[in-house]
Amino acid sequence: MSNNVDQAISKLPGPLAEQVARWWAEFAPKSGDTALEESVAESLPTVWAGSEYVARQCLRHPEEFVALQPRLLQSADRAAFAAQWQAAVEPVEDENGLMQALRRFRHREMVRILWRDLAGRAELEETCRDLTHLAETCIDGALDWLYPRFCDQYGTPCYEDGSPMNLVVLGMGKLGAWELNVSSDIDLIFSFADEGETRGEGRTLSHGEFFIKLGQKLIAMLDQQTPEGFVFRVDMRLRPFGDGGPLVTSFDALETYYQAHGREWERYAMIKARVVAGDRAAGEELTTMLRPFVYRRYLDYGAYESLRDMKGMIAKQVRRKGLEQNVKLGLGGIREIEFIAQVFQLIRGGREPALQERQVLSVLHLLQEMEVLPEFVVRELEAGYRFLRDTEHRLQGYLDQQTHDLPEEEADRLRLAHSMGFENWQTFFAELEHHRQHVHNHFEQVFAAPQSVEDENENIFYDLWHANLDDDPARRALEEAGYQQPGTILQRVGELRDSRLYHSLSTNGKSRLDRLMPLLLGAAAQVDDPDITFDRVLEIVRTIARRSVYLALLVENPLVLSQLVKLCQASPWLSRYLSRYPLLLDELMDVRSLYAPPARAELAEELASELAAVDPDDHEQAMEALRHFKHINVLRVVAADVSDVLPLMKVSDHLSWIAEVILEQGLQQAWRHLSERHGQPAASRDSGELGFAVIAYGKLGGFELGYGSDLDLVFLHASEDQNEMTDGSKPLAVPVFYARLGQRLIHILTTHTPAGVLYEADLRLRPDGASGMLVSNLTSFEGYQLNKAWLWEHQALVRARGVAGDEAIIDRFDAVRHNVLGRERDPDELRREVVKMRQRMRTELAKKEPGYLDLKQGEGGIVDIEFLVQYFVLGYAHRYPALMTWTDNIRILDTLAETGLLNETDVEKLKDAYRVYRGHAHRMALLEQKVLAREGEYEQQLMDVKQIWDQLFRE
Repeated sequence: MSNNVDQAISKLPGPLAEQVARWWAEFAPKSGDTALEESVAESLPTVWAGSEYVARQCLRHPEEFVALQPRLLQSADRAAFAAQWQAAVEPVEDENGLMQALRRFRHREMVRILWRDLAGRAELEETCRDLTHLAETCIDGALDWLYPRFCDQYGTPCYEDGSPMNLVVLGMGKLGAWELNVSSDIDLIFSFADEGETRGEGRTLSHGEFFIKLGQKLIAMLDQQTPEGFVFRVDMRLRPFGDGGPLVTSFDALETYYQAHGREWERYAMIKARVVAGDRAAGEELTTMLRPFVYRRYLDYGAYESLRDMKGMIAKQVRRKGLEQNVKLGLGGIREIEFIAQVFQLIRGGREPALQERQVLSVLHLLQEMEVLPEFVVRELEAGYRFLRDTEHRLQGYLDQQTHDLPEEEADRLRLAHSMGFENWQTFFAELEHHRQHVHNHFEQVFAAPQSVEDENENIFYDLWHANLDDDPARRALEEAGYQQPGTILQRVGELRDSRLYHSLSTNGKSRLDRLMPLLLGAAAQVDDPDITFDRVLEIVRTIARRSVYLALLVENPLVLSQLVKLCQASPWLSRYLSRYPLLLDELMDVRSLYAPPARAELAEELASELAAVDPDDHEQAMEALRHFKHINVLRVVAADVSDVLPLMKVSDHLSWIAEVILEQGLQQAWRHLSERHGQPAASRDSGELGFAVIAYGKLGGFELGYGSDLDLVFLHASEDQNEMTDGSKPLAVPVFYARLGQRLIHILTTHTPAGVLYEADLRLRPDGASGMLVSNLTSFEGYQLNKAWLWEHQALVRARGVAGDEAIIDRFDAVRHNVLGRERDPDELRREVVKMRQRMRTELAKKEPGYLDLKQGEGGIVDIEFLVQYFVLGYAHRYPALMTWTDNIRILDTLAETGLLNETDVEKLKDAYRVYRGHAHRMALLEQKVLAREGEYEQQLMDVKQIWDQLFRE
């Protein structure tokens, strides 16, 4: 194989070939007659050229290298490392022997890992994973050897039940993320589960004392320099209080520290924390305990500012120490890619558990899937990360030294370029700069402050907020910006700046509000109604001021602030909605989804997915999830509505779909709650159906739901046996079970939680109204409708439909509805009753204000059209069953034209008036005004409806 090696050496660049040839000449006699594997011989010059460390290890232990050859050609998993360690530790008898075994093991495995890396046999992921497995094996191996000997000497730390308690070793940074580099420190935190005393016959210690001694010895085993070198440099500065804190702390002490003293950079560090040695089961409990510190339940946009500050500190260090050519810390370096991934983890990880991932590349791909980062950005960041990490490994692997600086000597530059697969330094450096430029550009896009301090100082609104302007210049500045009442705006600004609210804010909160207010003054000045809009947004700012994460959201995202201003200009209802539910500000981040409300199937899928992530036993959290779902999707509808993206009828469709899917899932939640306690009716157990249905009347029944509408509901069940019991350990009579199911659903809809209520529910349309049973048996419901119901109840049935629950019951309800609506009625009697009822409603309910008309209850208004439709259904459905197909007024009107009961001209007039009135009602709801119109407004529509009414109902 000597010829193969010599030939491969001859292909190296001259300076590299000379050095490798000298090493080979020294190595060949030491290896004896043992032949090298062909592939090993061919790759040897490339590997030695790239790593003097590997060459020296081969020269020092040629017999070990020859024996290592088969393993150079194959990858290894954690079990393979463990097996190699067991063989290495078996003859160890004392601590000196352990130290020697650890170092020899480490050198041997490093040779294997670096060989595969430099020979092109391992991708980046394998190299990082193997280095991590090596570190874990050494930590775990040393701890396993030391722990029983310490127990013999000091007694055994135990849990209350007497089972032994071991040290928990958390690996931080790259060790925790399986991303360890070739010559990396290992950042560790030591902890133990419970305080107590060791148990033994001789000397005993407190658990804290025992584990501190054990931790100190473990560090020495790994970190201490001996003639064989060290295993890993151990860095314990990430522990609570750093070098000033105890080496080992209990779980409770660790949790208390992070709750009381934890800083933003410690959250960042904890993202990658993982149990790497010791008591792994206890360690998993610890990481679960600490997770809320790292990942907040809300979207934490303050992370931008925190990581930007950290990067700023690093940049100062880079300039001070001349580290511009540092591939880790310099511009476009590894740290910038890590910050991009981790800022989104800190922001979204509490709400998106998938992002609670440790590896940078995995996080980047998740961000692409979530459409947080575009595909081309992730592609360029991944390419940059791989190139930079490979460069880092080549730099460190040459002498097994911790360095990230590009070399300055020509020979070292040539060596690095060659090990990276380039012919010369210039081509390598050009590729490196290409990647670093991409990375830094993307970093700047993510982290660029929307307005720097220098910009703010040049901004008139900055001076205005900080009271750096006298009143007259301040008023002129506001007037020139477009404000109509500058004095009032100046007063509002001063009231907030001088308020107890402002002065009670944390330093961080004040800083963020100081940055936000000039931006808000400028943004509100861009819309048509700046004074009113500023007031509306200011109320939201007051609401969120103590939750500075929302201030950070508005400061860090100019798009969010502009969308907030735009929406608040359009609707005081919406601004109040956002003020009441500030979590919705997060939704302003994504304009694509904000103005594109999902269809019914997507809504159902979205809600089911959100509830699937909630613990089935956590009923309160499920109720919160339902409310959050409603708020988000109503916001999308309103945003699309005020932006004229959705026509009126589609607005009502979307609002109705939201209510329907909430009722479906709410019913499932109620069923689960009841059936867990009391079991199920036999019919439900056998069929898998609920035997229960929700019938919607009124606006929801007619697909005409508006903002803030109540839900008119009726509950039906199919059980006929009054004495039948459910099959649970606490059985109930089935009618009682269904009554409680209805009660539970109402509870889910109407209970006030931190996220408000879902809907107000009105059940007065059930048989016998408020005095009737909450849930009716289908048979009794049918009997009531046929024999006892008033005419107005049959009118209400026109707009009734099943929206949730058992399809079989909904089908039976439809049959009852058709049977009732399709009865032949005396036309004269029907006409008299409809007119009489309409006159009474108009007298009792119509709003009379000078100069205004009531578009709902007044003559020619919405209710007149509804009564017209109901009259035709009740009077003619026995002849034209198609009139019972639909529950919404527009499609019933179309059917009246198709049947010839009304001419097409009159139908179009009624439809046009109905749409106009409903559109006005929607606008008034968003403006928080009554459904009134000025006299003379909608004159044509009102006249058209009156004429058709009079033609039909005149005596």
